[in-house]
Order: sequence, then structure tokens, then C-alpha cells
Amino acid sequence: MTSLTGTTTGTPNPAGIAQARIDPRVLVIAGAAAISVSSILIKLADVGPSTAVFFRCFLALPPLAWMAWHECRRVGMPTLRAVILQLFGGILLGVDFALWSQSILMIGAGIASVVVNVQVIVVPALSWLILGNRVPRRFLFALPFLFGGIALAGGVIGGGVAGPDLIWGTVLSLVSGIAYGGYIFMVGFTGASDRAASQVLISTISAGIAGSMIGSLWGRIDFVPGWEAFFWLVALALVGQVFGWVLMGRSLPRLSAEVGATLLLMQPVLAVFLAVLLVGERPSVMQLLGCVVVVGAVSAVSVKRTRAVPA
Repeated sequence: MTSLTGTTTGTPNPAGIAQARIDPRVLVIAGAAAISVSSILIKLADVGPSTAVFFRCFLALPPLAWMAWHECRRVGMPTLRAVILQLFGGILLGVDFALWSQSILMIGAGIASVVVNVQVIVVPALSWLILGNRVPRRFLFALPFLFGGIALAGGVIGGGVAGPDLIWGTVLSLVSGIAYGGYIFMVGFTGASDRAASQVLISTISAGIAGSMIGSLWGRIDFVPGWEAFFWLVALALVGQVFGWVLMGRSLPRLSAEVGATLLLMQPVLAVFLAVLLVGERPSVMQLLGCVVVVGAVSAVSVKRTRAVPA
């Protein structure tokens, strides 16, 4: 993802040498798997969006702060420009967290994870609108397939029963994907493998504030959600927010953009598989077909786009 790519700076350090010994493709797959588990953990916690976002971000702050402190000792403090951009990007990430958490409760963990994957489409669109970069032809060609796949996955078309929750849940997941695409675009200029922890820490702070406020539209924060829910929220913070994103930030800059984008497409597929396996979700055949169409359209756009950009 663009948000976590960049060039490393500073002098070599033992941590960087240790990371170089591990195939970055393995780290990306592990990070994608960790993030794909997030939707399952949110559903298992069975709490409102504001509660899920608050605990996800709040519980992640201590380990992220510890990692960022050691990181800053090695490579120095991030620039003020980077901090401002990452704080603003975190607000977009908070919008994504809140809307996505609610969509999971409405349409299920697997389908929500596929629909939100439109984030990969948003980045070239923003590059064209804001930076004036040329839009690849495959982007325009993939758009009808993308939205057709989203409609299938959400049960809007295809002969399924599309109730209000299914339709609105799909809309919320789609908007959350757009917000997350904005997050990717905003922090893409500041991400670097040697500053992954500080970038995730800064974004998590503003994401927690913004996401908790937006999530309050569906209910206030429950500060005592119960021990079982708290257990799943701790797992969400550590696995999805800390482990997953830091792995992404430290591995993607070491891969070609094409390889990284292709490997990240495993995330929605893993989410659907885990939703069926762990929480008993049973998407229809047409919804599964929609998932395949969305992943295929995103794959076509992301691979073509990254090939056009020099390494």
C-alpha cells in the first residue's frame, strides 16, 4: 500500500539488518493475515463502532509508543510535516474504522472486508484529481466490474434478498474504503520502513479520536463491555492494529510495488475464508461471485498502476 511505502533513511541498525534476513513477502502475507483477522475480532467482540474503535486504538498506544520511542532513538524524530499529514490521515482512518465496524455488524465480516477493498481504486483516482497524474485505461475499464461486484457482494443484485441492513451495510463499507483510500494517499509521502511504528502511532491517536466520535452515531462508548468482549478487543488492538500495520510498514518498502499490491489482495480473500471458518458466516453463491469480481477488478488496476511507476 502506498501509505506505508517510502525510502528508508538514517544509518544501518541491528533491527534493520535482522529484518533484511526475513523475506519481505513473508512479512507482507503475515501482516495481511493479521489485518484480515480484524473483521472477525470485531464481530466476536459484538460491541458498537465507537467502543470497537476506542479500544482498538487506545489499547494499541502503549506498545506502539514503546516501539516508536526506540525507533526515534535510532533514526531521530519525524518531521513536523510528516506528523501533520499523518495526523490528518489518521482522521480519515478513524472514519474508515467507525463505518467499517458498523458495516461488519450489518453485512458480516467477510463481505465487509471485500467491499472495503475499493481503497486500492481510490488512490489512482486521487492522484489524477489532485496531482494530475494520468489515469490508466485499466482503471476506467475496471470501474463497472468493481461496482457490479460490490452490488453482488452486498446482495443488491443477483436475485438475493437485499434488506435495509444489507444495502446500508454495503454503502457504509464502500464509504469506509474511500476514506481509507484517502488515508493511503495522505500518508503515502511520509511512510518509510524505518519509521513504521511512529507513523502507525501518530495515525492511531487521531484515528481513535475521530473514529470514536463518528461511531457514537450508533451508540456511546461502553467502557465496561464485559470480559469476553474486552478479550477480543485486546486481540484486535494487538493483532490488527499493532502487529499487522507495523509489519506492513516494515516490509512493503522492500518489495516492488507490483509484488506488494498483489500480495495484499490476499487480505479480503483471507477475511472471507476466516469468516466462514470461525464465525459461521454463509455468503450466497452470488455474493461469493461478487467477491471474486471485486478482487479481480482491484488486482487488474493495482498491478497495471504499479507497473507504470518506476521502482
